[in-house]
Order: sequence, then C-alpha cells, then structure tokens
Amino acid sequence: MKRTKIAAIDVGTTKICTIMADTDGKGELRILGVGIAPSSGLQKGLVTNFNEVKDSIRQSVRRAERVAGYRLESAYISVTGRHISSVNSQGVVAITRNDQLVRTEDLKRVLEVAGSSRVPSDRKVLHVIPRTYTIDGQVGVRNPVGMHGFRLDVETHIITAGMTSVQNLTKCLISIGINIDGMVLAPLASAEAVLSGEERQNGVLVADIGGGTTGIAVFKDNSIYHTSVLPVAGDQISQDISVGLGLSFDLAEEMKKKYGNVTPIHEGEGESDRTLTEDGHSISYLDLSEIIRIRVEELLRLVVLELPQSEYAKFIPAGLVLTGGTANLPGITELGHQITRLPVRIGTPHSLYGISDTLLDPACATSVGLLFWSVKGEDTQSWQAKEGGIQSFVSRIFRLFSKLGK
Repeated sequence: MKRTKIAAIDVGTTKICTIMADTDGKGELRILGVGIAPSSGLQKGLVTNFNEVKDSIRQSVRRAERVAGYRLESAYISVTGRHISSVNSQGVVAITRNDQLVRTEDLKRVLEVAGSSRVPSDRKVLHVIPRTYTIDGQVGVRNPVGMHGFRLDVETHIITAGMTSVQNLTKCLISIGINIDGMVLAPLASAEAVLSGEERQNGVLVADIGGGTTGIAVFKDNSIYHTSVLPVAGDQISQDISVGLGLSFDLAEEMKKKYGNVTPIHEGEGESDRTLTEDGHSISYLDLSEIIRIRVEELLRLVVLELPQSEYAKFIPAGLVLTGGTANLPGITELGHQITRLPVRIGTPHSLYGISDTLLDPACATSVGLLFWSVKGEDTQSWQAKEGGIQSFVSRIFRLFSKLGK
C-alpha cells in the first residue's frame, strides 16, 4: 500500500520541533525524521523578531530533513498565544433537494454559516468544530450524513486567532519555502496525541504547559467544550527562580530542569539542608523547590478557573492531563491532585513507530498531535477556511515583494 508523507512543526516559545513521517492511510504513523531546535524571536506565542523565528524554524526543519533524507515542502503548524479566543455558535441551513437527504457538502455549508458569524474582521478563523447536530428538531445527532430532513442545525465551537499574529507566523514559514497544510490550536493537537476515547467521552481537561503559554482544552461527551490560552507557563517559573535566588535566567532554567521538584521528599535533615552548586552559584534545594511549588500551584489554580462549572469534579471525572515541557517537573501530578482532588496524569504521545524515541515526552505532545490531526483528516474534526484564506494571501504578497526585490 502506498504511504503518504506528512509533516508537523510545533512553533513554541522555547523550542521548535519538526517531525517528518508517513502514514498507510489507516491511522498508523511511521516517524522518518525529527528536528528539535531552540526557539528565538517568540514571546508567549507571538512573533517578536521575524529573522530569529525564521532561522529557528529553518534550523529545526533542516535537522529533520537530514534524518529523513528528503526535503520538507509542507506541514501542519501549531498556533498558540494570548491572541487566541473561542466562542460557541450555531448555524442552520435548509436541505432543499427533492430527496431531502443530508450529504457531506451540507455539513460543510452549515459549518461555514456558523463560522461566518460573530467573527470580527481582524480575526482569523482557525477552527469551526461541530459539537452536535440537530435535524428537524431531533437533537444529539453525531453524524447526520445519510439522514433525511429539511432543516439542519449545528452547535459549534469557534476558535479564532489575531490576523496579524497568523500573518507574521505564516510569513516566517513561507520565507523558508514551507507551505502550510493547516494551522491547529496547540492544546487541540496535544489532545490528539495523549487522550483516550473514554476520557473524551467522560470529561477531561488537557493543560499543555509550554514555555510561554498554557493551552487549555476541555472535552465532554466526545466533543470539544472549551478552549483558551493562559499567558503563564514554564518561563514564569524560571523568571521567579532568577529573581528570587539571584541567578541569570538561563542558569535558573537549567537548575529548574536539573534539580526542580514540585513536592520534594525529605530524607532526614541532610536532604533538607542540601546545597546545589552550578557554574559557581550555590542555592538551597528547598528554596528552589519552594519557588517552583508556589508558581506551579498558582498555575494549576488558574487552569481550574477555566472550567465552566464550579462542580468540576462531576463535569470532568476523567480529571486533568498535563502535557508540555513543564509537565516533566517531578511531583507535579501529586500537587495537581492535592489542588483539584481530581485524577491527574502526564500525557505522553503513544502509538508511534520508526525514529520516535525522542518523541516519547510530554514536551513533544503538540508536534505528534499535529500528525494525528493530519491523519484523521480535518473534515472529521473541524472546518478551516483555507481556500483564498490568509496563507494564499500572504504567499502572494510575499512572492510579489520577492520578485520586486530582484
């Protein structure tokens, strides 16, 4: 069976992860190349230095290409940042054919109607995700294709991004010759890599805690319920360590990753008084852990506040799934359980074959999830306006200026 090549680029605040893979068309992924590079020029998901972002993406892509042995031409891209917003909306269309049979094109039409409302001109629609359909008053329809009816209603979850933010990121990719197959909200992509069908059905919250932002996605009854992006994440922890212990930011980041523990276990007085030394700087292990614990506790409480109901234990009985690099902090699941009284686990990508050792990490959940999103097909998950959309517009403008500059 012929295998189709696909690719994903997770454009994060602290790292860029490019994955090149192929699929057999039945959902199985084979990883062919992985390229991870430090990220520069991004702040909380926003492009602040075009050239630095472009160089970081190029470095990540080239590393993946060397391993895979062929050139990457297009990829699915992750999107996050403070400019992300979401809203629930409805759409309705009439089925006017003589047989009154709902077809696939009717689904696309009703999603386009839902996605065209309540979206300001300075916003770019990323996703219009169907939550449930209604046919002639029959509610709770999951897939109306093939059913008879005159009126088709849909309840959707619309996710939008700031137009200029999307334009800047798109331009960075096009400038190095990468076409965009689609843009996916980072926590939605992460959910594809780490959630089970049972968790989606029962109710679960995914918190993708990266370097600059924390992406949130709440699932219930096997559909998306709520999404948001918080402008706090791992970098704030490192910043607090830097200020509180008098270290440079880079050293604070290094010591957080090397020694950090959200709920340290003390084995006698010697452990409590342990001193950590790195690059000529000595700090207290307990002071380091206490700073991390306070900031992580604050972050987890902000995540819980995003839940639409105060009795969240009944709303998301499957609990909290943590992904992103910050999820690697030892003790974070224990602290999460103490705060939320919910089941808490670390979300690690699964069902991977090929050169995938480096991807079995919560920090890679978004990039892996982008591949799963591609395999499942966006038509089964959301409607995205691409034809004549922002990518083609920016592509035309960028190529025009390139020609003028020659």
